[in-house]
Amino acid sequence: MNINSLKQVWKENFGNVPEQFDKISEINGLISAFNANIDAVVKISGKQIEKFISDFNFSENFFNEKNIYIKKTEDVFRGLFHCFKNGIAEEQIILDENTFNEIRQLFTADKLQMGGQGGIVANVAAICGVQNVFVHCASLPEMQAGLFLDLPNLLSVDEGKNIKSAHKIRRKNDIPLIHYILEFDKNDTVNFFGKIITCPKSNRFIVTYDPLNFKLHINNKFIEKIASPEINYEYIILSGYQMLQEILPDGTSGKEKINNSLTVVNNLKKTGKNTLIHFEIASTQDKIIRKYLIDKIATQVESIGFNERELIDILKVINEIDLAEKCNTETNSVNLFKGMLKIFEYTHTPRMQLHMFGVYVTLQKKRFKITPLQNRKGMQTAAVIAAGKAGTGTLEIKENLLWAKDKTVSEKGLKELQSLSEFITESYGENKLIETGIFEHTDFDIIAVPTIIIDKPVTLVGMGDTISSVSLIAAR
Repeated sequence: MNINSLKQVWKENFGNVPEQFDKISEINGLISAFNANIDAVVKISGKQIEKFISDFNFSENFFNEKNIYIKKTEDVFRGLFHCFKNGIAEEQIILDENTFNEIRQLFTADKLQMGGQGGIVANVAAICGVQNVFVHCASLPEMQAGLFLDLPNLLSVDEGKNIKSAHKIRRKNDIPLIHYILEFDKNDTVNFFGKIITCPKSNRFIVTYDPLNFKLHINNKFIEKIASPEINYEYIILSGYQMLQEILPDGTSGKEKINNSLTVVNNLKKTGKNTLIHFEIASTQDKIIRKYLIDKIATQVESIGFNERELIDILKVINEIDLAEKCNTETNSVNLFKGMLKIFEYTHTPRMQLHMFGVYVTLQKKRFKITPLQNRKGMQTAAVIAAGKAGTGTLEIKENLLWAKDKTVSEKGLKELQSLSEFITESYGENKLIETGIFEHTDFDIIAVPTIIIDKPVTLVGMGDTISSVSLIAAR
């Protein structure tokens, strides 16, 4: 079957997305935990960097040092110039509140947006129609609350342990947790002590003051209230662990934070009704923590989600070094699926989903509570909503959710699906994956969906969180 014929087949497969989307409103409740923060986007030009160098009277030698943390205001510019010069992305943590307040005086945000997987998932689930979305916030001052959609079904807990619209809560003693995203453009230049430095790639330097999420702070008032018998929820979506370190800056143990969260989650699971727990794995730099997350959380939940980079990082800590390198140098659906099989074998997680450029792949145990067809419908719905976010720039307007419903799937996605189908044929037998997206083996089910690619996306922020959460809640 040629590409055009396959596009038509998948157009028909995607035809039920509006109907599937409507089923999301059948969900009684969802908990999104643990991280929400404020992303303050600041556009930085080469001329501004030059002015900062002049205003602070920096020497050239100042930029030869390397930061790990932001201990004083000047450290920001060392990290920013390093990223600008090399066209790379890095994130560094501000250690104390005084330095944070000084930095706030230096940068005026061009845009404030929801940050943190927990906050992003909450907004998406609420606007998609889940009846009650309960979002955990380590801190919820007015500045944070304003980034939650003003919807009656998007809820959190105030100081008095009352459930209210998250948008309207004002926890006055809470501090804003701000991640400054300092963006710079490819081909911009800086006159650096007489040398012209040209930025090789558009990227960003993130400067973060988030003392609560960085130690996975859990708001006990929220947990106590949500664990009440009258609260009804079917899903718990976990995220926010990627910021942990083996030993945190205050000397506490990252592993202990994980253990504490598991106690909380297991208690919530008991009070929920047939609750499905999904763990969204993000890029975790501390390898000790990364391995602990795979051993302690991925092995206890029903579902996990990751992108290709995160999959490669997981392979590295479960001692699949050669396959990780293979996936890194040849990042395609076949190699990544081989990686999924290794993780599946290691963790025994009943369901896992990969979201990569062009195709989504779900691997799950036989007789999982979500059928292969339900999974495919959920993944198709996620593909449409993700394309809507990429194409319009926001999902805050309900009409944008199905903006891409009539667009065709990408050739890139179909080619990746074809390669995966051929590998499945060689390894397990004949299949119709390329046409149906479903292969049911005796030991597991594979569900794969080609995606809609937007050529000039307005935004890609929070895309993975959107894909994983919608794939799950729309799989009905």
